[in-house]
Amino acid sequence: MIKREIEINGKTLRISTGQVAKQAAGSVLVSYGETTIIAAVNAAKEMREDIDFFPLQVEYRERHYAGGKIPGGFFKREARPAEREILTCRLTDRPIRPLFPKSFKYETQGIITVLSTDGENPADVLAGVGASAALMISNIPWNGPIATVRVARVDDNFIVNPTKEEMEDSSLELVVSGNSETIVMVEGEADVIPENVFVDALKFAHEDIKKIIAMQEEIVAEVKPEKREIPEEESNKDLAVAVEKSLGAEVERIIQIGDKQERETATKELHDNTAAAMAEEFPESEKEVKGLVNDKFKAAFRERVLETGVRSDGRGTTDIRDITIEPAFLPRTHGSVLFTRGETQALVVTTLGSKRDEQIIDSMDEDYKKNYYLHYNFPPYCVGEVGRVGFTSRREVGHGNLAERSLKPVLPDYEEFPYTVRVVSEIMESNGSSSMASVCGGSLALMDAGCPLKEHVAGIAMGLILDGKRHAVLSDILGAEDHLGDMDFKVAGTKDGISAIQLDLKIEGISFELLEEALEQARLGRLHILEKMNEALSKPGEISDYAPKIITLSINPEKIGGLIGPGGKIIKKIIADTECDVNVDDDGTVTIAGVDKVRLEEAAEIVKAVTLEPEVGMEFDGIVTRMMTFGAFVEIVPGKEGLVHISEMDWKRTERVEDVCKTGDAMRVKLIKVDDQGRLDLSRKALLDKPEGYVEPPPRSRDRNRGGRGGGSRFGGGGGRRDGGRGRSDGGHRDRPVRKKRF
Repeated sequence: MIKREIEINGKTLRISTGQVAKQAAGSVLVSYGETTIIAAVNAAKEMREDIDFFPLQVEYRERHYAGGKIPGGFFKREARPAEREILTCRLTDRPIRPLFPKSFKYETQGIITVLSTDGENPADVLAGVGASAALMISNIPWNGPIATVRVARVDDNFIVNPTKEEMEDSSLELVVSGNSETIVMVEGEADVIPENVFVDALKFAHEDIKKIIAMQEEIVAEVKPEKREIPEEESNKDLAVAVEKSLGAEVERIIQIGDKQERETATKELHDNTAAAMAEEFPESEKEVKGLVNDKFKAAFRERVLETGVRSDGRGTTDIRDITIEPAFLPRTHGSVLFTRGETQALVVTTLGSKRDEQIIDSMDEDYKKNYYLHYNFPPYCVGEVGRVGFTSRREVGHGNLAERSLKPVLPDYEEFPYTVRVVSEIMESNGSSSMASVCGGSLALMDAGCPLKEHVAGIAMGLILDGKRHAVLSDILGAEDHLGDMDFKVAGTKDGISAIQLDLKIEGISFELLEEALEQARLGRLHILEKMNEALSKPGEISDYAPKIITLSINPEKIGGLIGPGGKIIKKIIADTECDVNVDDDGTVTIAGVDKVRLEEAAEIVKAVTLEPEVGMEFDGIVTRMMTFGAFVEIVPGKEGLVHISEMDWKRTERVEDVCKTGDAMRVKLIKVDDQGRLDLSRKALLDKPEGYVEPPPRSRDRNRGGRGGGSRFGGGGGRRDGGRGRSDGGHRDRPVRKKRF
């Protein structure tokens, strides 16, 4: 076994190989604190000849046993990957993919499994380190290594690989991957901070990245892996000359077509015509012809931008596409907007819900709830294609998460706006930057729903073309500019700073100077978009009549059991009678949600009554629940009853209780005594006019041991679920430290 270790933020990072998974092409154990993962990689023995892309598959899986837990659900087995696992797959895939040789078309798979978690040190950043180390010691050709770390900022000080506790006080969270020279991938969020702070954070992260890379290189030097030969791409020079001659000036003409569909149609026709023209002289060369045509398109596109500064749609490098905004686009939704930027269009809808609509997260190291989430849908029709419709793709999960994190810093605290908030972005058409359109549309849809955002958030995608000493940074990139360029750099934020960021490169890295240039250009573009958004909708609208209304009450925590009742009887009855949702937290916060304002207030009054501290002298409109020879029990509020003794029925002597009332009758009573066992003595006659000349009759005996007067039962007792069987409401609020839930 070969092992190396270094210290990062006061804890030991270990990488070892040669102990487990020895039949894999490369495998390592990576541990940090008591969190441990295994990363194993393999590549197929036969090359795929039928594809023009690199077939890489990265899988990250968390095991509940790692945290000493058993999965929930019927089967008690980990099912399909959760959202956090998918996001970690993406975090691992994105920095390693560009570093494979272009000609290497062997199916390659990396599997990372979390074996142990200490609940404090997240495993996601270890996945990137493990994948890199496993590839480096394998026989798979790969231009690494890279390393991945997380950066936090607490009290203006940066921390690498913070614990969850440290993240609770952090104003920034960045996951950063890099090589020994620069940064290759970034993803993160912040409480709206300036661009220069982000750059400083990246530079800080890079120092520890270099240390982890050096550790990997020591392991490689000891393992001495023998790498596979990189396949040479065969080229037919005669075919290349013939294709070049056949194309003529068509490529230059097509790359200047602004309309996406028209440009794609012309491109396909050119592919088909060129392949047909080559068929006789160069049979069975269709695939190679396509590659040569694509290479010509890429070269021409990049040269045009670098030489003239003019893009395919006629814009300059800093220009933003035309923007149109239509708030309140849908009639019955709580909030909606149709946001269009060029040929990218997002229909974004906000729905407001109650506490029962919180999302429950079951993970290996903690269970929690979210009361804000954003979902992103990318149907095939948005790009004019036919495709599979079914489960959510990794792309949809990733783009949705980025948009969700972008908007989170401007949401109001839960106490100010006690709603569960769901935002859904339906991409209607796409020609680049649909995730950032979702950010803009999401901010507008939230305001349209009446959510009091602190301010608008806008998002913009930046591109890069780098050719030796020449470069061009592109604002608000098209799909083709993403595909043919070297960078996809998404930046979201307010007028004051950045709230979320995502950087992906198709090259081995870029300088910090270029990053700073791109961030400044993104800031100017963001300000332009924010101006358009504020012109369309500058302040929150009224909450929709179709949205639930919410009342929040605070009760004595000792009264929670009485509100719930035995087996949830009381709270269930309130819900059934008022058609409102009622939930109670352990701290005594009661949340009542309903569409009908009258029923909502009714439910609130019942909750107040049920949790009332009874005081002598209070009057109640009660219901007779039980008849006894000595008196009648009256329910003054749900779950609470007291005794109206026969002597307290009327001023005149009452021979039988049935002469005054029967079960189910309404009776107004006054509380005249609370005994030392908490039992309530009520009086009907105290609220009646005393007859003139009334003479007090001799007192009757009052048997305190007569059936049914147990104080506990009259107060509803304790036990039962606090939400009427709907699940307890605890945690997941927007005002709580969000980083705690991201790991």
